[in-house]
Amino acid sequence: MEIHNGLEHFSAGKPVITIGTFDGVHLGHRQVISRLKKIADSVNGESVIFTFYPHPRLVVSPEENNLRLLTTRDEKIELLKEIGIDHLVVFPFTNEFSKLSYEDFVRTVLVEKMNISHLVVGYDHKLGRNREGNYTVLKELSKELHFTIEQLDVLLMEDVNVSSTKIRQSLETGDVARANRYLGYDYTLTGKVIAGNQLGRKLGFPTANIETLDEHKLIPHDGVYAVRVKVDNTYYKGMLNIGTRPTISHNADHRSIEVHIFDFNEDIYLHELTLYFVGKIRDEHKFDSVDALREQLEKDQESAQKILSGQ
Repeated sequence: MEIHNGLEHFSAGKPVITIGTFDGVHLGHRQVISRLKKIADSVNGESVIFTFYPHPRLVVSPEENNLRLLTTRDEKIELLKEIGIDHLVVFPFTNEFSKLSYEDFVRTVLVEKMNISHLVVGYDHKLGRNREGNYTVLKELSKELHFTIEQLDVLLMEDVNVSSTKIRQSLETGDVARANRYLGYDYTLTGKVIAGNQLGRKLGFPTANIETLDEHKLIPHDGVYAVRVKVDNTYYKGMLNIGTRPTISHNADHRSIEVHIFDFNEDIYLHELTLYFVGKIRDEHKFDSVDALREQLEKDQESAQKILSGQ
């Protein structure tokens, strides 16, 4: 996959293009990408995904401060590499660009700069300023500008349309199992190990405290999760707590991410870890005593090992 940061050096033969943020690169996105690749093969062309950085909402509505993403820029790139497309265009999204009408975008970017052959759009895709470029108007424009266009139906799972919004909602309620079904892979979170207060070690469950690398990355709902952990390209099993640790901490405003890695006793301070969420064990609770918490952690470990037994 060739990665283009902008269009200055872009060149492709008979480019078959799809456009979007592709947050999560979930099964709905993969349906579009699969069709993209098939069309490119059929016309002896090249498959192109056109996406944006930063996310348009960060530019158009910076005051919101509540955008949470399923994938960072690097995660998205790695997922698209695995799928195997010819070109990924990561286009700089600016205030000036956000004011471009759908017609100007199609004419000046897709036709003049990219020489588009075919456009593939999802069921609800809209282009340009105020999202005015829907499938109907794009189809009319394609006739004038001599490219073809195709719209795909929504992907339904469990009678629900698969979307980044639905996956975010699942993660925000702690339903990682449903999120993973819609994603087609285990949700991931990458961070750096930072200094902690060693309270987990005193309980017999030493933990690595994680600081996420991207402030906009979505952190699932507070609770205890079964996870796989990648440390220096080696995978381990573990259990993760997200929350305020109400039994042993008096700071209700501090939300921490702590992972206990099974059968592991190495110094990984300042190392980068990737967490793969496999299943939720329970919500976070305040226990009557530290001993009660320790007993629960032992049960949590058993539950995590059962969930992870097939991993």
